[in-house]
Amino acid sequence: MGIILWIIFGALVGWVASKIMKTDQEQGAILNIVVGIIGALIGGWVMSFFGQSGVTGFNIWSFLVALLGAIVLIGIVRAIRGAGSNKGARPTV
Repeated sequence: MGIILWIIFGALVGWVASKIMKTDQEQGAILNIVVGIIGALIGGWVMSFFGQSGVTGFNIWSFLVALLGAIVLIGIVRAIRGAGSNKGARPTV
């Protein structure tokens, strides 16, 4: 895929993943593209680990593989960010 298709593909995948993971309000367009592209790399690596093909072009299989990777990426980032914050903790008096 060319760079323009990677950007479009990444934007679509990142946006859908952010909707599924309910992080759309936190992410802008650029972050959606980055999440989608890195998600495609992660998804391709996960699928190759199981002996399947990864991202092969602009098709449904590649979309699902990249979406899996993007969801994994958002989950990892959420776990790392959540471990260091005190969201929901009551203030001490």
